[in-house]
Amino acid sequence: MTELTQIAAVIIAGFACGFINTLAGSGSLITLPLLIFLGLPAPVANGTNRVAIVIQNIVAVSSFRAQNVLDIKPAVKYALPAVIGAVLGAQIAVDINAVQMERIIGGLMLALLPFVFWNPKSWLNDRINLVTKRYSFSVASMFFVIGMYGGFVQAGVGIFLLMGLVYAGQFDLIKGNAVKVFIVLCFTVFALGVFLINGHVDWRIGLTLAAGNAMGAMVASRLAVKRGEQFIRWVLLVAILMGASKLLGVAFA
Repeated sequence: MTELTQIAAVIIAGFACGFINTLAGSGSLITLPLLIFLGLPAPVANGTNRVAIVIQNIVAVSSFRAQNVLDIKPAVKYALPAVIGAVLGAQIAVDINAVQMERIIGGLMLALLPFVFWNPKSWLNDRINLVTKRYSFSVASMFFVIGMYGGFVQAGVGIFLLMGLVYAGQFDLIKGNAVKVFIVLCFTVFALGVFLINGHVDWRIGLTLAAGNAMGAMVASRLAVKRGEQFIRWVLLVAILMGASKLLGVAFA
């Protein structure tokens, strides 16, 4: 594969990730296997993917702040345990060899399939204000575990964070989503630091991916077509099955 072809492929992957994250979520389920297919070892692909996630969420947090949707002060107490967990999760990820990481990512892709088609909004709306609003040890522990998962592998962490925030009982879905984005930004910065220290980030590909990611998010945000979401879920389903098959050594060997 020529360098120009690789750059084009990375931009397309980033575009797909940004588009899918905006319309349906779990875009990393596409970028991770694509980065691996392009020749990056699985741990490096896992770290490089975080560059785009950080840039995407800087933009998102800025947007939420500008719209007065995000209040940083209450968000910090949920971000702190998630950051600690993410550092631990990222460290575990860098200590795993490339073949094992490929198998783990492939297995997680299959495990997250139900979340591709599950629309949690109605369930989450029913749960809002039904639980305690106290910030307890159990709440902190929950965000620590979610952060550890996010530090280990980014894919699908958003829905777990949103569920955790609704469980905490202090946010509706709009404000909860803003806090979710803030938490992801916080722990991804620290997780990226762990991958950087261990030499698991390809900046050239990461920044190229980030450019595609931003373009995909921009296009998707302007396409207010509801049926487009269902279509993209089916595209994501096919991509997940193909990617997981390759990573698990089942097909496309």
